Amino acid sequence: MQNVYKHKNVTWIDLESPTKEEIRNVINDYRVHPLIAEELLVPTLRPKVDLYNDCIYLILHFPCVTHSHSKSHSNEIDFVIGKDYIITAHYESLDPIHQFSKIFEVNSILDKSDMGEHGGYMLFYLLRELYKNSMEQLFDIDKNLKNIEDRIFRGEEHAMVRTISHINRKLLTFKQAIQYHKGVLESFETAGRHFFGEDFNYHLRSMLSEYHKVASTLEGHRDTVSELRDTNDSLLSSKTNAVMKTLTVMAFIILPMTFIGQVFGVSIKEIPLQDSPNGFWVIISIMAFVGISGFAIFKYKKWL
Repeated sequence: MQNVYKHKNVTWIDLESPTKEEIRNVINDYRVHPLIAEELLVPTLRPKVDLYNDCIYLILHFPCVTHSHSKSHSNEIDFVIGKDYIITAHYESLDPIHQFSKIFEVNSILDKSDMGEHGGYMLFYLLRELYKNSMEQLFDIDKNLKNIEDRIFRGEEHAMVRTISHINRKLLTFKQAIQYHKGVLESFETAGRHFFGEDFNYHLRSMLSEYHKVASTLEGHRDTVSELRDTNDSLLSSKTNAVMKTLTVMAFIILPMTFIGQVFGVSIKEIPLQDSPNGFWVIISIMAFVGISGFAIFKYKKWL
């Protein structure tokens, strides 16, 4: 599907799951290099930036760990940036792209000049919207982390083991999606300065700054998950140790009582109290005395 938006001298062509015919038409209309056309047709595993005589080709992957329309955990977006156009190609429906199209249309109606001087400005605002979406996903994860913390200290440590692992998996997927952005954007900064001039340098630095905001927040969340896991494991170990301690104390208290019962249960006439009419109660009293004494000793030693 192809959507075309225009503002002043700049045209934005957005391609969603483009067909070969759509790619061919765009390539012919804007005289894009044939190598770019080949890469637009199929997904690319690694981000990259290439500088051509009349355009810059940029590939970035953005995470989609929450509110995703697909089963994939990252979405590739290809950008072809020229002086008077920008082409975006992606293979899924993306909320930030849809949101930016609305912003672009509003700015076109209001005739905002900073949106349309050249394709580089378009890329700047588009990347800012994409990183904003990434920050919103991290904000959702942050709310989950606070909920996990509350539940840990409410005594739900066992249930939180799987939940913490699930959140950690999301953060790992998020990191894998943006791990190459820094190097690619630094390369794009050099290419963009050459292609658009020194006047565009501020916006180039701002693109890198938007990435650093996301990366910094992501690392903060990863540290929080690590601390929550350590806390949860400590509480689980403490509970397990307490249970084992109680069972051990019970075993040591019951062991002598069991021994007494076994001794008096032996069928030998010489065993004391066997022929006594009150023998049973005497034996029970001895066992109770031994049990209570053992309990008192454990208490005195503060083992309980």
